Amino acid sequence: MAKNKKEAGEMSFLDHLEELRWLLVRSTLAIVIGACVAFTFSGYIFDNIIFAPKRSDFITYRIFCDLANKYDLDKSFCVTEIPFDIISRTMDGQFSTDIWTSITAGLILVFPYILYLVWKFISPALYEKEKRYAVSFILSTSVLFFLGVLFGYFLIMPLSINFLGNYTISNVVKNNVDLDSYLSLIKTTVISCGLVFELPIIIYFLAKLGLVTATFLRKYRRYAYVIILILAAIVTPPDVVSQMIVTIPLAILFEASIFIAARINKNKEKEALANG
Repeated sequence: MAKNKKEAGEMSFLDHLEELRWLLVRSTLAIVIGACVAFTFSGYIFDNIIFAPKRSDFITYRIFCDLANKYDLDKSFCVTEIPFDIISRTMDGQFSTDIWTSITAGLILVFPYILYLVWKFISPALYEKEKRYAVSFILSTSVLFFLGVLFGYFLIMPLSINFLGNYTISNVVKNNVDLDSYLSLIKTTVISCGLVFELPIIIYFLAKLGLVTATFLRKYRRYAYVIILILAAIVTPPDVVSQMIVTIPLAILFEASIFIAARINKNKEKEALANG
């Protein structure tokens, strides 16, 4: 009979700490290498990626404007300009921004490798059949993360920038946005969306641990949808099409999480009947 798990005594507490230390060291080195690559192309990254959502010809604005014209919807996304300037108010502002942005980009680039290191660290505690899912875990988690990053960049970011950049309390106040504030909005949005898209993976592990069930998720489904709709209403212009474009992917994620939890709960019940 195949071993279910490695014997608990095979690795001591200090051995686990040593493995954790090497995981952190390798992860840090990978991020540094990714950051160096990003720093090499920082000019392209800033001009064509980071500052692109501030331009009125950004692809998201053009698509929303085409949809608005085609279906006679709100024309707020047919923008000719986003009226604010980005400024740096400290001597080392642009240099430090370049460094920290490169580190963030490096983290995004090497995310699959960090997942591999995490899987390698936790694999001794897994069943033999669970270890076979290493490639599936790394691939699915990476794909969801990058989809979340793209969702945040191409949808949430331009919607937020257009709304906040055009929001005024008085014509007396002119918007001069600090570089750190602009970059913080982008990094927070992109990384947060990447992590939010990991919801099915998180639910998978919580369901495996018995902390979440499909019944629980179905019970609070209505509240989840209210939160999703509120988020969509905040970051989009007041038309149905743009709100649905934001709502649908998040709703699909939540429904996928319910499906995953249901499958795991069903498998657990089968195993309990077989063992009973």
